Amino acid sequence: MHTTPTYLVAGTLTLRPWSPEDSAELARLYQDEALRRWTSEAVHDEAGAARWVAAQRRGREAGDRFAFAVEEAPEGVPGETRAPGAGARLVGNVVLKYAARGSGSAEVGYWTAAHARGRGVAPRALGALADWAFTAFAHEGLTRLELLHQVDNTASCRVAEKAGFTQAGILPAAPPAFPLEGHAHVRHAPPAA
Repeated sequence: MHTTPTYLVAGTLTLRPWSPEDSAELARLYQDEALRRWTSEAVHDEAGAARWVAAQRRGREAGDRFAFAVEEAPEGVPGETRAPGAGARLVGNVVLKYAARGSGSAEVGYWTAAHARGRGVAPRALGALADWAFTAFAHEGLTRLELLHQVDNTASCRVAEKAGFTQAGILPAAPPAFPLEGHAHVRHAPPAA
């Protein structure tokens, strides 16, 4: 089980486990209407953010949900040259949802803070997450990752494509949580060397 903190680096981005100290900033980021529209989590204030962070910790401890805060280093400072959190700005979240361990398949999700959209943060973070997942869970036979989104979220189609996911199908609507059809994008593990 992967209960110890894992830090991933993708250029100027660092992916790290969420911590209670992130709650105030998380609550601030969730004031963004677009973020609230596309995510299923309800974070309305700092107390709600603290509950969300605690749920991410429990998922990591249970080994079925690995959420990472995505931080961006100051311009010109590669992520690998600094300590996690040092001078970085929170720019998003990526998550591996691996409830059906041993099934060969897992789901990924993400969101990007308003101030970081349009700069390639999500594709880079998702790419790092996918690479990590295929390596960390190869011994369990993980070979397929799915990214699901509502059909009217065209930005997620672009993110999926840039992160190496191909569109694999249409999902039926499931109101009230998912009132419209959705897209399923898939990325497969690279062939074993």
